[in-house]
Amino acid sequence: MPAMFKGIYLSMAFAVSTAGILAAKPNVVLVMADDQGWGQTGYRNHPALKTPHLDAMAANGLRFDRFYAGGPVCSPTRATVLTGRTHDRTGVFDHGYALRQQEKTLGQAMKNAGYATGHFGKWHLNGLRGPGAPIFKEDTHHPGAFGFDEWLSVTNFFDRNPIMSHKGKIEEYAGDSSEIIVDEALKFIRSKVNAQKPFFTVIWYGTPHDPWTAADSDKKPFAKLSAKAQEHYGELVAMDRSIGTLRRGLRELGVAQNTLVWFTSDNGGLPRFDPPTTGGLRGFKGSMYEGGLRVPAIIEWPAEISKARITNYPSGAVDIFPTLAEVVGLKKSTMLKPQDGLSLVKLFSREIGSRKKPLPFRSRGRVAVINNNYKLISLPDGNKTQYELYNLKNDEAERNNLIEKETKVAKRLQEKLKAIDASVTASVDGQDYPEKKVAPQPPRVFWWESEVYRPYFSEWIKRPEYGPRLKRFLGSKEKKKP
Repeated sequence: MPAMFKGIYLSMAFAVSTAGILAAKPNVVLVMADDQGWGQTGYRNHPALKTPHLDAMAANGLRFDRFYAGGPVCSPTRATVLTGRTHDRTGVFDHGYALRQQEKTLGQAMKNAGYATGHFGKWHLNGLRGPGAPIFKEDTHHPGAFGFDEWLSVTNFFDRNPIMSHKGKIEEYAGDSSEIIVDEALKFIRSKVNAQKPFFTVIWYGTPHDPWTAADSDKKPFAKLSAKAQEHYGELVAMDRSIGTLRRGLRELGVAQNTLVWFTSDNGGLPRFDPPTTGGLRGFKGSMYEGGLRVPAIIEWPAEISKARITNYPSGAVDIFPTLAEVVGLKKSTMLKPQDGLSLVKLFSREIGSRKKPLPFRSRGRVAVINNNYKLISLPDGNKTQYELYNLKNDEAERNNLIEKETKVAKRLQEKLKAIDASVTASVDGQDYPEKKVAPQPPRVFWWESEVYRPYFSEWIKRPEYGPRLKRFLGSKEKKKP
């Protein structure tokens, strides 16, 4: 071949190759359960619950057996997912706090990278507490303010036959909440596939958060359990079925191969259920023990994870943003520093040894750090601090406190913990922002305390999810009148 034609051929080949890479930009779907415990999957041999679709996802991807929520309750983990930062840094100290608009979010980064962005389901980052209510377009902290072009969302947990907000417009739905938001998310995904635009889709369930309301058919397998457990586990059956709908929908649209689907839960399981929710771990939702922090997690991405595997590499919600940043090729400037997570991309193909950066947690005055096999917890005890040290490899249930026996490890981790705590305190004070201070935030209130919801009281008081709370609120207001 003459040199001139060879050069043209190589240029064309490069152009085609580059076009192929650009066309193959991976789609991303983040899925998160609400209060699903580490033990509540079929693949972990739960004695009552079957999760065939999560099991199939795990059998085709990377299953994490040591994956950690961002915090022991819901809003904090959501803030961590969107920022890559332990939640106190972001101003989301507990459930119902608003995410600071000074934060840099994953939604914004993906939107700026050319992705169509959509949020479906529970939001709980706008300062409003109480059962999930539609989010108004006037709300300064709705999903759109953090990078989501499309959103069908509610303030908090939601169950069957919900009313939701489609970009500020109230819409009513019939059926199971998990299946509703997956169906709506697939409509969004289908439109982007037709438009040949990559999509970033966030699906945040309201299941299995209380109050528990399941379809009769979904409760049947649990007839021997308590009435409460029947509803709770029935919700999980519907949620698992919706996972199947999502996976099937991606296959039918021809995009499953190059779509990264990441499933996890927002915190540990709930107490007072038999069978229990946390698979033998100590503690439950709200606790800094493993039962409050360790959650199920799976990544399915056939194009890059071709061989199914189970990993015990310690990882968590803090790693989602940095991992996706590497997957998509985001600039480092899209993430606000300090970042608490790290990229897990190398883990997709092989085990990568010890974790180089400890996993940090700070909640309600308690601080914990997980450094590979060891975990140190600091607990306030009056004017003192109580420390507990566990070797999670040998003592997954955290029964044996090693603080007096392994003093060298304890001292080393105390230094790490104190450094993390000081760094987070600086973030809380606004030192990570250009202004070096925190901008005004919405108050943390129940949504019925906000005047914008008052016009809806007369209708919503008839709804089972709102009625009892609205009646108590209005009754207390009447009593306070002179």
